[in-house]
Amino acid sequence: MNKAELVEAMAENAGISKADAKRALDAFIDTTSGALKKGDRVALVGFGSFSVSERSARKGRNPQTGKEITIKAKKVVKFKPGAELSDKVK
Repeated sequence: MNKAELVEAMAENAGISKADAKRALDAFIDTTSGALKKGDRVALVGFGSFSVSERSARKGRNPQTGKEITIKAKKVVKFKPGAELSDKVK
């Protein structure tokens, strides 16, 4: 499902226009991104939680040359599904 299909499904399920659904989805993405950028955790009970964790620098290999390279440390976003979501997917 891509963003356009998600917007259409949200509009249909909520009984709102596609434009309103798109604005709501964009607001959710912006708000969640902002919170994660500040280092906050975003928890949606029953759905799951988004958090940021630090990935340390490590050694890797260039697959083309086999030469050892250093992969820089970075922050990554993690998602942990909630129990309800996990049960619905099973």
